[in-house]
Amino acid sequence: MPSQSSELVEKIRQQFDSAPYPRIPIDKSPKDNPNLLYIHNLVTSYYLRNQKFIESKEKVILDAGCGTGYKSLVLAQANPEAKIVGIDISEESIKLARHRLAYHGYDNAEFYVLPVEDLPKLNYKFDYINCDELLYLFPNPAIALQAMKEVLQPNGIIRSNLHSAIQRVNFFQAQKVFTIMGLMDDNPEEIEIEAVKEIMKSLKENVNLKASTWSSIYEGEDSKESILMNYLFQGDKGYTITDLFTALRAAELEFISMVNWRQWNLIDLFKEPDNLPVVMAMSLPEASVEQQLQIFELLHPIHRLLDFWCGHPDRGESFVPVTEWTVSDWEEAWVYLHPQLVTEKFKEDLIACATDMKVFEMREHLSLAQAPVSIDSSLALVLVPLLNEPQTMSSLVKRWTKVRPIHPVTLEPVKIEEAFQILQKLLTKLESHGYVLLERKP
Repeated sequence: MPSQSSELVEKIRQQFDSAPYPRIPIDKSPKDNPNLLYIHNLVTSYYLRNQKFIESKEKVILDAGCGTGYKSLVLAQANPEAKIVGIDISEESIKLARHRLAYHGYDNAEFYVLPVEDLPKLNYKFDYINCDELLYLFPNPAIALQAMKEVLQPNGIIRSNLHSAIQRVNFFQAQKVFTIMGLMDDNPEEIEIEAVKEIMKSLKENVNLKASTWSSIYEGEDSKESILMNYLFQGDKGYTITDLFTALRAAELEFISMVNWRQWNLIDLFKEPDNLPVVMAMSLPEASVEQQLQIFELLHPIHRLLDFWCGHPDRGESFVPVTEWTVSDWEEAWVYLHPQLVTEKFKEDLIACATDMKVFEMREHLSLAQAPVSIDSSLALVLVPLLNEPQTMSSLVKRWTKVRPIHPVTLEPVKIEEAFQILQKLLTKLESHGYVLLERKP
């Protein structure tokens, strides 16, 4: 970290050597956390950028600032047959990361004690880089982004994040208090942690800092990590959306999307999205993505992390949104089920709902949408072939006419055009929520 003093870098290293992060048990598996796997699946961000499906086999993925390797394990499980490489400046964390991946049976993983700026020494080019909970430790995030860009494949994608200066402002105030008091002069340990507990517990309940940051989670036996990562976090800094885009421009990287993009929709903040105030209705269509995200952040700063995807500029493929597809576009479409839904549990429930003629609820398997996304039992049967391999639109239409050959009201044979429109409506809805991927293949 050339932009930081060697003293601060050493403090950060010591903090993570003495308290490796995250403190997640080695035997804990993310396999039952489909939302986490969805975010870390290369398919998700690649499709958002290119509206195309990509295989993870033989891809090379970097976990920059891997810590104890839990996210490295997530990346390995989310991207089958990909090679995982992890780096961190904490030797103790790297030891735990190696142990974690080996414990779970992943032998195609390598870990190195290495700072981000030395990435070119690895002699790798990466298809995907995950840099989680690290970038905000750089006074100038562009330096770390530039280092990652140097080892990124031309079509590769970087996922990283910054602490929000607005949402997290009270914790930064707390860190300043404890810095003034000398609790962060050296690597914070048990004495400093207990001092924080004593001070915060002794404050009156209506003192702003206590009311806005303190809770019972900081008072238990397992509170060490939480206190270190919030009240005594060496090098911690906050940034804004403006800072984020400034860093991307400085690093000559292109913004792709916020990772949790559905939760950054500015229109959703209004009581009547279809009846916006006049000034807002006139200005929003002309506002850039950066401006819209900035307005959201100022109106509703709920996100601790400004979590984003980016890549080399002008490498994303141009495409027509599914909502604007013509009939010929649909006729050329291939349909993929998102890999995180290709599970035995999903298959069993899908077939059970179709057999028992029950409504199938997608959110029970992947809770991407705020509102329920339900599928009629007969339509659920149409999705079954996607569990084995992608399907053409025409093959799904033919399957639908076999599943429901007769219209339930008119008792007339279902026409191909009618079946086509029904599936088009269904797939448009599922694609908008991220459950299926639609790709045009002439």
